[in-house]
Amino acid sequence: MEKQPTSPQKPSSKEEIPSRHWADHAADELIKKHPGKNRFTCASGISPSGVVHIGNFREVITVDLVVRSLRERGKEVRFLYSWDDYDALRKVPANLPKQDEIAKELRRPIAQVSDPFGTEKSYAAHFEARFQGEIEQLGVFPEYLRQNEKYRANEYTEGIKTALENQKTIVAILNKSRTSPLPDDWWCVSVFSKETGKDTTTILGYEPPYTIRYRCDETKKDLSVDFSKEEGVKLLWRVDWPMRWAKEGVDFEPGGKDHSSTGGSFDTGQEIVKEVWKKEAPYYVQYDFVLAKGIGSKLSSSSGSLITVGEALEVYEPSVVRWLFASRKPNLDFSIAFDLDVMKAYDEFDRTQRYAHGVEEGEEKKVSYERRIYELSVVKAGPVKPGTPLPVQFPFRHLCNLLQINEGNLDKVAAFYDLKTNEDRQRLESRAKRAWTWIDKFAPPEFKFRVRTGAEPKFTTKFPAVIQQVIDLLQKPETAKLSEDELSNAVYVVMKAANLDAKTFFPEVYQALIGKNMGPKLGSFLRAVGLPRAAEIMKGAL
Repeated sequence: MEKQPTSPQKPSSKEEIPSRHWADHAADELIKKHPGKNRFTCASGISPSGVVHIGNFREVITVDLVVRSLRERGKEVRFLYSWDDYDALRKVPANLPKQDEIAKELRRPIAQVSDPFGTEKSYAAHFEARFQGEIEQLGVFPEYLRQNEKYRANEYTEGIKTALENQKTIVAILNKSRTSPLPDDWWCVSVFSKETGKDTTTILGYEPPYTIRYRCDETKKDLSVDFSKEEGVKLLWRVDWPMRWAKEGVDFEPGGKDHSSTGGSFDTGQEIVKEVWKKEAPYYVQYDFVLAKGIGSKLSSSSGSLITVGEALEVYEPSVVRWLFASRKPNLDFSIAFDLDVMKAYDEFDRTQRYAHGVEEGEEKKVSYERRIYELSVVKAGPVKPGTPLPVQFPFRHLCNLLQINEGNLDKVAAFYDLKTNEDRQRLESRAKRAWTWIDKFAPPEFKFRVRTGAEPKFTTKFPAVIQQVIDLLQKPETAKLSEDELSNAVYVVMKAANLDAKTFFPEVYQALIGKNMGPKLGSFLRAVGLPRAAEIMKGAL
């Protein structure tokens, strides 16, 4: 088992460390772009068409990091999160119950589709409530805008009118990036039928200022809607997005890789907002996809191939989840590990924490950058004050081994650490709970073990005399004073004296301890088990 490193780890000469965090650069650019402005609007959002997954969280955390940086610079920030719940439900996600019932409600606004779980007032509300509860644990508290409510309350009447009046301009902009032009009967809006509540309608014409004539494709009835007084009219996404930029005065909003290509929705949106609403597009940052190790594909709410923020929080502490994103540039994809690399993630977070508290040494540029990442990772925002002592750390691999040795008994695990405060205990419990979940749900079989209790079949060793010498070694009072490395060396001496090598002998030791041919690093493992207990276990196995 591995202890916390005692020697400083410096970056290699080839490692390029940015001079400052990308979120600080974005905040500085926004201030430079709007000199004298004291109140900024930063926005993000998604359509809750299914489970909102950890990949969707990347947009939220990208905005949150910039919001933090702006606020640290003394700026007021309005942090908006739009639930695009007036979108029509187009597909039934594969991972939901009541598939047939949901299918009957396809093409209705997702805020008006029934909740298949029966816990919220609508399909959209279910996924909204779940995600909001998850990100609150990460210290993210935006102002939520529900587009279903805003459209139905006719808050976008003038925006819709302006778009319809400028439809030719919009068509010309969109056609620049198309291989074939939009059809002559294309409209920049969709209409939900008064008869069915679905957007299966055909628009027949626009009568300024506020009336749209349409046909319900299911009932074949010709109808009309006054969108200044009635609900049912919605701008298509490529027009809706720039309209909201203009209405809310958005200064910063990121977008996914799929929105960021040439001719993509941001590319056309910035031209539409300029030509139609005479406004400037927000400062934009592209973010890339997030994968989960073991899934191997882009996370997708509709396919059911996903990991939620809540599921990530079962394995990763809130600050570590934030760190996973804050430690990477948004335009680079990455994988969240649920395999053995979960230990690497925790080790790297702990190292970042040591940099922040001045315990880990390194080049000044590296230390400064890591400290900044840590400040953006902790749930409660704020700088690390100089001289603040480093909290007790619980290396993840070591903790997993202690938990398995003690069969999940937290009191026995806690006795291994020097816990001085209730906060230390709470932090141990937080990480131990997640380590135990990871062992149970995700750890590969080769990592798992159970210390022999005596109920297992006896072990017939090839080298009983040598195993007995190891038992005798563990029972000597002076052995208790040895360090982990010295203890390992002492076992090596016994082994070498018998003319055995590690490949031959160590599997015998592990079989006597845990019934497997391999296990954690022997010296630290024996120390964690306790030398008297380890001797008794080995004696009982023979």
